[in-house]
Amino acid sequence: MSRVLVTGAASGLGAALARAYAGRGDDVLATDRVNDGLAGFEHGLRLDITSDDDWSAARDWVEEHWGGLDVLVNNAGVAGGGRIDVAAMEEWSWITEINLFGAVRGTRTFVPGFKAQRSGTIVNVASLAGLVHPAGMASYNAVKAAVVAFTETAGHELAEYGVHCAVVCPSYFRTNLMDGLRGADERVGAVMGQLVANAPHSADDIAAEILAGLERGEEVIIPDEAARRAWSLKQNDRGAYDAVMRQQAAKLNQVD
Repeated sequence: MSRVLVTGAASGLGAALARAYAGRGDDVLATDRVNDGLAGFEHGLRLDITSDDDWSAARDWVEEHWGGLDVLVNNAGVAGGGRIDVAAMEEWSWITEINLFGAVRGTRTFVPGFKAQRSGTIVNVASLAGLVHPAGMASYNAVKAAVVAFTETAGHELAEYGVHCAVVCPSYFRTNLMDGLRGADERVGAVMGQLVANAPHSADDIAAEILAGLERGEEVIIPDEAARRAWSLKQNDRGAYDAVMRQQAAKLNQVD
C-alpha cells in the first residue's frame, strides 16, 4: 500500500487519479486549491500549488499522519493558449506560474524526504503539447515541454536514490479543464473546447492508463492512441508532421 498525494484532485484527471489509487487500496491525500470536490475522499487538504506555505503545510500533514510519502502526483494545471501576437504577456506569466512552477514547487518540497528514505515516485502531468507543438498554443506548449524536460532532469538526479520520475503526455480527453481557460485569443479557445468536448476518452480512462504505465516503469507515459500517433509522426516523418501543423495554423488564421 502506497501513500499518495494528488494535486488538482477536486475534479477532472486529478479526481480520477485519486479514485484510481484509492480503489487499489492506497492511502490518498486529495488536494486542491478549493475544498469543493474533496469530500468524497478519506483525506482532503486545501493546496494552492503556487503557494510555498501551502506546500509546507502539505508536507507537515504527510509527516504527521503518514511519516512520509511514496507517490507525488503533480497534476493540477490550467488551460491556456493563443497565437503569438494575440496572447498577452500576463497570460504567459499566469500559465507558467501554475503549470510549470507548481510542479517544481511540489517536487522540491518532497525530494528531501524521498532522498532520505531512498524511494519514491514523482508523476508530473504534462500533455501531448509537451512533445508535439500545434499552432496557437505557444504558451501552453512551452510550459508543458518544460515539464517534460524538468521531469527527465529530476529522473537523472534522483535515480541513485531509488526515486522514479515519470511524465504524462495525453492528448485531448473529456474533462472540465476548459472551465478555467484564460486568454484573449477566442478562436483558439473555441477550437480547444471542441477538441476536449469531442474527445473519445474520459479522465478515468486516462488515469487507468497512467497507472498501467507506472507499473511498467515507463518514464514518458503517452496514455492514448491519438497521442501516440502524433508523437510517432513527428519522430518518423518530420516533413509530414510539419505539413499537418502548418495546415492547422492556416485554418486558425482564416478567421482574421
